[in-house]
Amino acid sequence: MPDRPAAGDGRRGAGPLPGWMRLPLAVLAGVVIGLGQPPYDLWYLGFAGYVAAVWLFLVTPGGLRSAGTGWAVGLGYFGFSMGWIVEPFFVDAAVTGWMAPFALIGLAGGLALFWGLAFRLSSQGRYPVIGLVLAWSLAELARAYVFTGFPWALVPYFWLPVPVIQWVSVVGPHGLTLLTLAAAGLCALALRPGGARAGLAGLALLAALFGGGVLLTPAAQDLAARPVVRLVQPNAPQHEKWDPQKIPVFMQRKLEFTRAAPAEGGAAPALIVWPETSVPNLLHRAGPTLDRITEAAGNTPVLLGVQRADQAGYYNSLIVLAPGGGVQALYDKHHLVPFGEYMPAAALFARWNIAGLAARAEGGYTPGPGPQVIDMGPLGSALPLICYEAVFPQDVNGAPLRPDMLIQITNDAWFGTWSGPFQHLAQARIRAIEQGLPMLRAANTGVSAVIDGAGRVLVTIPLGEAGFADAPLPPPMRHTPYSRTGDLPAGLLMFVAIAALWAGSRRRRTPESD
Repeated sequence: MPDRPAAGDGRRGAGPLPGWMRLPLAVLAGVVIGLGQPPYDLWYLGFAGYVAAVWLFLVTPGGLRSAGTGWAVGLGYFGFSMGWIVEPFFVDAAVTGWMAPFALIGLAGGLALFWGLAFRLSSQGRYPVIGLVLAWSLAELARAYVFTGFPWALVPYFWLPVPVIQWVSVVGPHGLTLLTLAAAGLCALALRPGGARAGLAGLALLAALFGGGVLLTPAAQDLAARPVVRLVQPNAPQHEKWDPQKIPVFMQRKLEFTRAAPAEGGAAPALIVWPETSVPNLLHRAGPTLDRITEAAGNTPVLLGVQRADQAGYYNSLIVLAPGGGVQALYDKHHLVPFGEYMPAAALFARWNIAGLAARAEGGYTPGPGPQVIDMGPLGSALPLICYEAVFPQDVNGAPLRPDMLIQITNDAWFGTWSGPFQHLAQARIRAIEQGLPMLRAANTGVSAVIDGAGRVLVTIPLGEAGFADAPLPPPMRHTPYSRTGDLPAGLLMFVAIAALWAGSRRRRTPESD
């Protein structure tokens, strides 16, 4: 029996497209969605791409063909927006360059499976567009958690250039995913005959998202009396960073930026922040280097990235050097990068001589115990985030107590010079909005920035430039609803709605209903 949509399922009036036309269009829709991500930031094209994806779902016969359509949309989106994933493999191209195409195809194709599954599960229901909105939102939630999670470039992140993104402070990124896909679904239904009411509803929802976003945007803060922080960006390209002849050059650069006098009339910094893995020695061997940093900083504490080792293994860590010397705070990165900082099934991959890109020992780094708030003295408390950790909303929300600021140190030299560093910066801005907290971001090659609790970039050091920047530290903003609840409300809503939709469909298929 042919696989066809049921009568009254929301596809009436939309004829199916043949696969030779539908699948390329689906990939193209995914690429258009990707144009909403940095560095393009064409948010209106991003939304149009989601509308096109739902329309393609409506003109797909269903079953496995719906799965193929969803997978093709995801392949286009993830393959285009995450093309930066090949960059780390070309740092040492002779050794790892061969892995680059496999990494891109594997990542894009693997993440696209989440979207393909959502399209497949939604294709046979009585209300497929409602089912797709719920299943797609749930797939994105799963992508953030399954197999340690990879919530890079979540659905609503294209809203960052406009006020709509402020909704993440209330409903979180997954709640905004649900609202975004609902608006896209209604607009897609407007493209079929008799879809005027759906189109009006879609426009009304978009108006509510924009209007609410404007109301949710906090006013700019008065920073006149705030303490000053300094970000240091040495701009050490990854292929040169650990070159023995270049290490002294980059270290001298960081020391000069640290001891530099403030601008005329400016206050001396109360905190200096260096990027991830700024020290070329393991912590227990770094005494002379730390003494030079302390001398350059004078009476100012320095927060920096360093690697350390103990009997349990190697750690990617962050320390705070107190004025006068000594480590006053230590944090070990806990959310490590699979295949980059540790190898899943390391013994198995070792048989083919495949090791992690940043592995210092068999199996890579050892994870720390979890999110940790550190005391920064008169500046308040801070939640440290090392590179990849700022990608995870749930990790930031998992802090044991609410800090006064977020501090991200990172080495985005791994990500190349095109989309990766800007997408990483965008996610740091969204974390600040979710929590209503300022973010200090020091990146090796950029983009370093001071961000307020509304996600506004107050000062920045451009990508690929060496330098330092002084800026007042913004105070915390409101304690946002999302910072109190996390992903639980959005996740429960999705599960309950899907269960209700499934139960309603089953009742309609009973003889009594017929």
